[in-house]
Amino acid sequence: MSETTRTPWWKGATVYQIYPRSFADSNGDGIGDLNGVRRHLDHLQQLGVDALWLSPIFRSPMADAGYDISDYCDIDPLFGSLTDIDRLITEAHARDIRVLLDFVPNHTSDEHPWFVESRSSRDNPKRDWYIWRDQPNNWRAALGAGSAWTWDEHTQQYYLHLFLAKQPDLNWRNPEVVEAMHDVLRFWLDRGVDGFRIDVIHCTGKDPSFADDPRCQAGQPLSDFNDQPYSHEVLRGLRKLVDSYPGDRMLVGEVNIRSTERVLQYYGAGDELHLAFNFNPLDAPWDPVLFRTCIREVEHWLQPAGAWPTWVLSNHDNVRQRSRYQGSERAARAAAVLLLTLRGTPFIYQGEELGLEDAVITAETRTDPGGRDGCRAPIPWHAEPPHGWDGAKPWLPFPPDADQLAAERQTGAANSMFALYQRLLAARKASPALHHGDYEELPSHPEVLAYRRQHGDDRRLVCINFADAAQAFPQSGEWAVEIASDGCDEGEPYSGTLNPGQAVVLRPMEN
Repeated sequence: MSETTRTPWWKGATVYQIYPRSFADSNGDGIGDLNGVRRHLDHLQQLGVDALWLSPIFRSPMADAGYDISDYCDIDPLFGSLTDIDRLITEAHARDIRVLLDFVPNHTSDEHPWFVESRSSRDNPKRDWYIWRDQPNNWRAALGAGSAWTWDEHTQQYYLHLFLAKQPDLNWRNPEVVEAMHDVLRFWLDRGVDGFRIDVIHCTGKDPSFADDPRCQAGQPLSDFNDQPYSHEVLRGLRKLVDSYPGDRMLVGEVNIRSTERVLQYYGAGDELHLAFNFNPLDAPWDPVLFRTCIREVEHWLQPAGAWPTWVLSNHDNVRQRSRYQGSERAARAAAVLLLTLRGTPFIYQGEELGLEDAVITAETRTDPGGRDGCRAPIPWHAEPPHGWDGAKPWLPFPPDADQLAAERQTGAANSMFALYQRLLAARKASPALHHGDYEELPSHPEVLAYRRQHGDDRRLVCINFADAAQAFPQSGEWAVEIASDGCDEGEPYSGTLNPGQAVVLRPMEN
């Protein structure tokens, strides 16, 4: 049996994150939807990704952009219908693109029928589906929501919410909750979904003693560091269920704790998450010391444990990488080379392949309580306004240079950002070293990050120059430039010098 048939698909895959309300609008209401996604599947196929992950599309009052769910087994009319998602899954699969959904197990909307029942009386059968207390402790909620406890006048108790008051936390210690949420996963797995990105999975287990925490006293939200043994029990149950389905279904988790050592625990003994997001690069500026340290830490903890890493530089909650890199297209191009050549599964956030920056958000255009609108701006498909968003004005303003960076301008253009991503993804698919090989850091100048990827006889060298000046980086042996972030000298012998800010993928010269 060959290595690729034995290895699960998600190890060699590249996943593309779609934030549906900003991806593409099919009905002219100014908000992206599932049919908009379906109509642009060719874009993803052309790019060369293997899977797409959809941020929440379930029925929701949208207090937190769909992360407050009122029905886990229905599509919000804003995005379409169950028929639309079925069609999207079918058409994605026809293009060999797998589909992951966003699963939000920690909390529901306060408008979910379960919570409506739970708060109706203290002796309601669903009372214990949520977490009620006579006295609050000092736990803090995220998104600037203050105390994690809200008083319910009707039943004269407080309920817990680690996020907005409109997002009450489920009680995962109640077996009925576990079974109901397992049924949600079955509902979607039966419809052909290939896996789930699990939202704040580290929050599902709570300290049973409800002790005050000094970090909350200092104003930090509990969701930043909550790390309880019971979360692992929750995860093992989810994993067992997903593993009972054929076809390598997978779970990738948001464990939003900034410690690689702690995040590793959520892989379990191969019986919890298949993949966990590695968030440290999401905060980092374009700096060789930070990236070198981060990669070393991931290799140090995950490699000996047999846990497969993930790499992500942008998502729907964080400032886009190019904006973090002071708007530098050169740095964003080099970062693409880094992202797609490290050992692990890379996640591309929609629009990174176009080199987008965050939109400028004003007090008038702001919609998100957490201030994350900039990275959620609509994707410009056409160069001419309204950039493929015909009808009502889009729900957020477009990112800067939407005309220049529009998808139609970049597709087919020789050295566009889109073309660079295409070349990288094609090279990654064709090279066992790049998608499954070992990683070895090479000695280099402080401003250069260099590493070898090797699988059997297949070898690649990756060299990234963070400096504004050219750097000599000679290598023994004969190497050719397979890909260069600036497009220079591709296919030519490697000269031993890196251009300012350039990243290259080198392959051995054929005799």
